[in-house]
Parts: sequence; C-alpha cells; structure tokens
Amino acid sequence: MSSSSQPVPRDPLSPAEATWDGRTGDDGPAHGQERKLHRHLGYWRLAGIGLGDIIGSGWLFAAMYAARIAGPLSLLCWLAGGALAALVALVMVDLGSSRPEAGGTVRWPLYANGPLVASMLGWAVLLAVGANAAEVAAIVQYLAHWRPQLYNGSRLTWSGVGLALVITVLLGVLNALGVRLFARLNLLITVVKLVVPVLTVVLLLLAARFEPRRLTEHGGFAPYGWSAGLTALSVGGIVYAFNGFQSPVEFSGEVRDPRRDVPRSVLTGLALAVLLYLGLQLTFLAAVPERALTHGWRGVDFDSPFAELALLLNLHWLSMVMYADAVLSPGGSALVGLAATARRTYALAKNGTLPRWFMRVDAGSGIPRRALLLNLAITAMFLAPLGGWQDIVSTLGDLLLMVYATSAVAARTLRPADPATGAGRVPAMRWVAPLAFVVATLFVYWSAWHRLRVTVPLTLLGLPLFWVTRRGEPAARLLRELRKGAWLIVWLLALLTFSAVGGFGGGNLVPKPYDSLAVGGCGLAVFFWGVRSGRRHLAETAG
Repeated sequence: MSSSSQPVPRDPLSPAEATWDGRTGDDGPAHGQERKLHRHLGYWRLAGIGLGDIIGSGWLFAAMYAARIAGPLSLLCWLAGGALAALVALVMVDLGSSRPEAGGTVRWPLYANGPLVASMLGWAVLLAVGANAAEVAAIVQYLAHWRPQLYNGSRLTWSGVGLALVITVLLGVLNALGVRLFARLNLLITVVKLVVPVLTVVLLLLAARFEPRRLTEHGGFAPYGWSAGLTALSVGGIVYAFNGFQSPVEFSGEVRDPRRDVPRSVLTGLALAVLLYLGLQLTFLAAVPERALTHGWRGVDFDSPFAELALLLNLHWLSMVMYADAVLSPGGSALVGLAATARRTYALAKNGTLPRWFMRVDAGSGIPRRALLLNLAITAMFLAPLGGWQDIVSTLGDLLLMVYATSAVAARTLRPADPATGAGRVPAMRWVAPLAFVVATLFVYWSAWHRLRVTVPLTLLGLPLFWVTRRGEPAARLLRELRKGAWLIVWLLALLTFSAVGGFGGGNLVPKPYDSLAVGGCGLAVFFWGVRSGRRHLAETAG
C-alpha cells in the first residue's frame, strides 16, 4: 500500500494488530469506554485548560532558578523554550485535530510505530505523572511562610509531605466529580491566577525602577557562559514551566469540535505564556536588590522569590496576594495536570501497557476514575524522595521532552505523503516534525549528565517491562516488534553516551559545540529512521 493510502488510525484495526491495541473493532471494549466520555468542551474551556496547566508553580520559581544558572541570559532562554514549545505545539495540533482521542500523546506512537515504542513511551509517561508533585510541593513551600516547619532547606519536611498528600487527595476528589464541573472550576481559577502574575510584573517593575544596565552588571549578560543558558532550559525549570500547553490535546476526545477548537486553544495558551514568562524573568532580574548579588546571580536564594521581593520593595499587600495565589496557581495547575494525566493513563490501559482495569470510565461523570486513582498514588510517591520543586522538575523535565520528540515521529509517520488527502492541519509538517525532534533531542542532552544518567535508564526500563507484559506472545512477533522500535532504543543509548563524553557535565572528550552538533546530527538520522520504521509498520498492519 502506498503512503498516500495509509489507513486512518481511528478505523478498526486488523485482527493481528487488535490484540496490541486492546480492541477488536468499533464495538470492542476500548471503544465502549470511549463512548462514555462526555463531549462538553468548547474553545474557552479548552483554552482555560491549556493556560491553567501552564500557569502553575513555574511562574513562582522558574525565573529565580533560571537566573541563578544563566544570569540575564535567562531572558533568551525563555524565547528558546517558547520556540521549542511552539514547534511541538504545531505537531500536537496536527495530530490532535486530525486524530482526536483522549490521551492521544500515548495513542499516536502505537498507531505510528507499534507496541514496543508505545510501551516504552508509556512507561516514561507514567513516570512523568510525578510532575504533578511539583505543583503540590510549590503550594506547601509557599505555605511555609506561615508554617516554617513545613519546609527545611531545599525540601519538604515530613509534616510538609503529609500536608502535600492531603492536598493531592483533595485535587483528586475535585477531578472525579465530572468533566463539566472540572472545566468550569478551572476556567474561573485560571482567570484569577492570570491576574496576579500580570499585576506582579507591572508593580514590581515600577517599584524597582528598572535600569537596562542591570542586565550587563555582575559578570555581564552571560556571566556563566552561553552554554549555561542551555542547561537552564531543563534544570532551571523553563521546559517544565511551558509544560501544559499540550493539555487541550489530551482532552481532544471530549471536545465538541476538535478540528476547530484544539489548534486555537493550544496556540492561544502558548502565546500568552511566552509573554507572561518573559515579563516575569525581566521583573526578577530588575527587582533583586544589589546586596543579594554580592556573590553574583548564583548567590541569589529566596524560598518564595516574588513574594519576598515584594516585601523588600515595601509592597506588603502584594506579597500577601502572592502568597495566596501561590496556593491557587499551582493548585489549579495540578488540578488540570491530574485530569490530563488521567487521560494518558487511561490511554495506556487501552494500549495494553497497563491492565485493562484502568481503562474503565465512570458513565455518570465521564471520568476515568481508576486511572485518576493510580495517578494520585504516583504523585504521592514522588513527594517523599524528592520533596523540593527544582528536584522534581529537573528530574522529570527530560521525560516530558521524550514525549514531545516521539510525537514528532508519529506526526510525520501518520501523515500521508499526498497532502491532498487532508490529514493534519499544519502544511509545513514536513520540516516542522524533524526540527521539533532535533530540538527536543538537544534540550534533553543539554540537561547535563547528572540528570540524564537517571532519566535515560529509567526510560529504558520500559524495554524489559514490555517483554514481561508480552511474554505470552510468539517470539518471532516480539523480535519483529523489537526491530520496529530499535530506533527509540538507539536514540536513548546515544543520548546517554554523548552525555557521558560531552561537555555538559560529562567527560568533555567531545567539547562544545561539537558535542551539540553531533547530537543534533544523530537526532536527525534517528528521526528519519523512526519514520521509515513507522511506515513499514503501517504497511504491515494495513495488509
């Protein structure tokens, strides 16, 4: 079959493929659960979901951590992070509008590259559920202003972890009540929590009397070198702060008109987020007092950055507003995050990565409550060992980037070669998809060796888990799936190897910038390998 006549993935699968997908046709168990989802979401509620997920704990902390790592260069880091998010957003829009499905980010790799890739990515997605813990940790960290016993040094105390668990359960209960109530509540919270950071930017800039020379003092615009800006993207929380722009895509199976509303809601939320985060970074750079810069930007340390800056500038009422919003903003983001990840976990059960028990959708509320319950447990597990906002986001940021990268492969694979067929919404996907994959690959690499040596092996654990969950299948079939997914394994191993010998925390055997050039070239080659493998997979399943 030619690429221009590839099957639409939402159609019934062949009998050989159906056992991997968890359904046997339009009347299969997966479709039965899919029909229980309620299509109540329109543009405004969907845009509120996207923006509500983005504006969480990132605005409270990321500006300080980015400044500590890169100094004033952090301003350009936000533009770079926004550019990556825009590339991935185009990929997500293309897939979400043409193939709307709850938890689509873990369904599309199954359609495009088969069960091995879907299982390994699904394992990474399941671990990335822990990102919700960062939002809850941010709430407790700001509450420590009134109850210092909740936070000690750079992590939550045991009493802080206990309070975080209570908050997590409360957010889960609100999610379980139904998608319509959730969307209305989130839209109200989003409007309120958007006002506070905007007010913070305006009032702190006026009170600080910003002078442009601040950006070139204390070591210059790039006091720790230009490569520090690359590290700030992941470790500083910039990539994490933009995470959430894809949330409307996860709800595409519950949208009245996904082809119209998914693209508009994703791009609206992302554009507003870029403007807001740039303003917040400039505000932080302007408002830090000179006495806090005795040891340069790396010596700046606040438990509650913007609230403490407001106190130093005698804006006590604004500080109190920010402490209150520090509960609302990450709380609202965690509310959306738990809802979005519940759809992904539900989709993992459809894929067969998780037991079918988690695929059950409650008919009354339209919520996959069992998937939600599993996500609450995973979020709780991440609170105790990590305990601090930066520890959580820097550990999980790479997992999110891996999801973005594999979505780019799926977008190019599933798009027919003949654009006249009308698949997708982005006409430039021929170059957007490989560029998004390469940039995501570089961002993962720039997060440095001490992070990758943890996250890459964690992701590779998905390979033995795949063999365990499919141990009853014929060996020949498992080996065939291994060949289809070999590109993903090679990509992960190459990232780990380059990180070990490169200039970002590794042995520096391949110095900058040659290491980044090599990683980018490798990423481009792996992308086209993944697409070719996916096209062969589609041809086999269509036959």
